[in-house]
Amino acid sequence: MPTPSELADQYVAGAAALRKAVAGMTREQLTARPIPGRWSTLECVCHLADFDPVLVDRMKRIIALGKPLLIGADENQYLKTLAYNERDVEEELTLVEVTRKQMARIIRSLKPEQLELVGCHNERGLLTLEKVIQTAINHIPHHLKFIEEKRKALGV
Repeated sequence: MPTPSELADQYVAGAAALRKAVAGMTREQLTARPIPGRWSTLECVCHLADFDPVLVDRMKRIIALGKPLLIGADENQYLKTLAYNERDVEEELTLVEVTRKQMARIIRSLKPEQLELVGCHNERGLLTLEKVIQTAINHIPHHLKFIEEKRKALGV
């Protein structure tokens, strides 16, 4: 089992990896959909910026409350209704960085046994704090593959 500090380091590193993945892209490239049926790079970044707080809320609720209810969210509804292509990529990246920096500080303060605290997700059942942190750690790398795919398709 990784330590809280190891998890925090992995978690916070995602923000820098995301920033690096979109570095040098123009607004036109960020909003392009070079692969039919896939989100734009900006939509990926906005999705990450919107869902980091969802995951942070789950982590904080598990830490602070006894077996809290954790509510699922539909990323496609967010995409449809939250004006992703009107947003500023720098603002979204900064939001991810600040959110992860704050939460990493909290994760580092945990005792190892706190990683076993649980919340009850309305769709996935019982989840440990460690599982939610791992989900958050893996979320950016999951989307980095798609951003790289878009960069390649655009010749960037």
